[in-house]
Amino acid sequence: MMAYTVETGCIKQISVFLENKAGTLNEMLGVISGAGVNLLALCIADTTDFGIVRLIVAGHDVDKTLAALRAAGLIARETSIICLRVSHEPGAFARVLDLLADAGISIEYAYSFCRSTLEDALLIVRPSNLDLSLEVLGSNDVPLVTQRMVDEF
Repeated sequence: MMAYTVETGCIKQISVFLENKAGTLNEMLGVISGAGVNLLALCIADTTDFGIVRLIVAGHDVDKTLAALRAAGLIARETSIICLRVSHEPGAFARVLDLLADAGISIEYAYSFCRSTLEDALLIVRPSNLDLSLEVLGSNDVPLVTQRMVDEF
């Protein structure tokens, strides 16, 4: 049985709130690039007026990225999320989500993490209960990607 905590089983994600108009995403990416930060994963969710851009960067770049975004006048925050390692086979992700659903945990959002030196699929999830999710995943030996592993990609 694996034992996970927020410190050992989660990775850091940055969420940025952008006005939904032409050029704002490119401006935000310019801020990150100007800070010398490389993006490892990105997801965008939009509404009519605003979008939320979710980013994964190396752990040592999180504070630098947040500082650069905030200095540019953008609203940005750090969140702990889970990055699952799931085998490349039909139903593998669904089986892991069944474990969480059986424990009463819902998924607020999910997206894939494509850049990897691993053969498994990497999927980002934001569960409704982070601590319980880590307990369920650990007790079922579901492998996770740690922040240290992300920093090595």
